[in-house]
Amino acid sequence: MAVIRRRRNFGRFFRGIVFLIVSAAVLGFFVYVPIFTLKEIRLDGAKYLTQEDIMKIGDIYIGEQLFRLETDVVQSRLSKDLRIEEVSVRRHLPHTLEVKIKERLPIATIQCDYGYLDLDHGGIVLDSYKSLKSMPIPMITGVAVRDLYIGDTVDDELIKNILAFLQMLNEETRNRLSEISVVEQNYIVMYSATDRPVQIRIGKLERLEEKARLTEDFLSNLEKNPHDIEYVDFNYTAPFIKLAE
Repeated sequence: MAVIRRRRNFGRFFRGIVFLIVSAAVLGFFVYVPIFTLKEIRLDGAKYLTQEDIMKIGDIYIGEQLFRLETDVVQSRLSKDLRIEEVSVRRHLPHTLEVKIKERLPIATIQCDYGYLDLDHGGIVLDSYKSLKSMPIPMITGVAVRDLYIGDTVDDELIKNILAFLQMLNEETRNRLSEISVVEQNYIVMYSATDRPVQIRIGKLERLEEKARLTEDFLSNLEKNPHDIEYVDFNYTAPFIKLAE
């Protein structure tokens, strides 16, 4: 019985050794065979970031072995970049790395104590500069912030509410706005980015979804309107339009 047991144990040991050798050979094949080298990076969801940006941030280079690329490490590097809100990284055989990202996009500019800041929908400072630059995003006026730098977050509730309202608008509508002005503590007026700016009276920051829908409809039809409009007021149940004299 002891002899039979020793033979069984030896058989298991031998099969285990064979399995390890075969596994190592298969792993070595996938890791080192040239066919599985990185030749393409498929970037999805990016509007401002380029493939070159992704390669630099993720420390990726064309020609490296695909299976030696640790996708979780690359994903971690990319997620630390302020411009990237969400990211996923996956291999696709035989030679592709797929990178899906959701960018943090600036939706408003605001004045600060040393210049201007670009903010995303959550109030995160994405960029700062001393001189106002041309950007297809509206500027928040009537309020200012202090001691904020890239990576910081605005904690002013009024500004956060304005950003939340802007986030409800589609990108095309936001690009049609030049300014969001805080006239009083809880009274907001916007201006269209047209040759003759039209005032859009939002008023109190309430019924925001309804006012966002009305703003989108109004601005999408503004260029087609044959009449000169002085302002539109969304404070009432039915919007009030005042024609220019």
